[in-house]
Amino acid sequence: MTRLSIEGLHVRHGLLQAVKDVSFSVGQRETVALVGANGAGKTTLLRAIAGAHLPSSGRIVFDGTDVTAMPAYKRVGCGIALVPEGRRLFAQMTVEENLLLARSAGRSGAWTIDAVMETFPQIKRRRSVKAGNLSGGEQQATAIGRALMTNPEILLLDEISLGLSPIAVEQVYASLTSLLKSGTTCVLVEQDLNRAIAVADRVICMLEGRIVLEGPAAQLSREEITEAYFGLSEAHAKDLTS
Repeated sequence: MTRLSIEGLHVRHGLLQAVKDVSFSVGQRETVALVGANGAGKTTLLRAIAGAHLPSSGRIVFDGTDVTAMPAYKRVGCGIALVPEGRRLFAQMTVEENLLLARSAGRSGAWTIDAVMETFPQIKRRRSVKAGNLSGGEQQATAIGRALMTNPEILLLDEISLGLSPIAVEQVYASLTSLLKSGTTCVLVEQDLNRAIAVADRVICMLEGRIVLEGPAAQLSREEITEAYFGLSEAHAKDLTS
């Protein structure tokens, strides 16, 4: 069953054409990793799916409904949740208050504060601490937990390892792996290729706003992904035809 379908999407970021004619789909319970160098268009694409950045053309279809022009808050109500790059927590609110805020989406489901605390034990003892006083890893766990509190059908994760210590990354990904095994549908933007390949069912590599490689994670070699990541295969192809 197709949960999300992106059809010929074009997205501008100011004067820059950040996403160019991108099409792909995400199946139910599937984890798709979007990889690519800085400026490849990954974050802009994720924000467009979440409704934070309107596309100039193309369609975004979620569970059979065209949500391309739907406001972001309504997409949350439909079951689309974004964990943004940089976490964007309310620093003067506690962990628990940040989590409770997400309940305003009005979706019922299995994700409660207790369920989030069990999934991310590193914040269980910190529930009354202000988010601004948390470590980077604890903040990231809180940000993911806040998204889960909306009881989403699909989770969009943007650079969750960015700026974290190796130990914090291990903790966040240990919890994330458990979450994904439970069947959560996910689109993950990640620059760490090893992390992305390890958790993804499918990898999509972007370069300069376009998809240049796509396939099952188990069938793509690291060399293939690296070449697409840096545009080396494209450069090699140009050399052969010049």
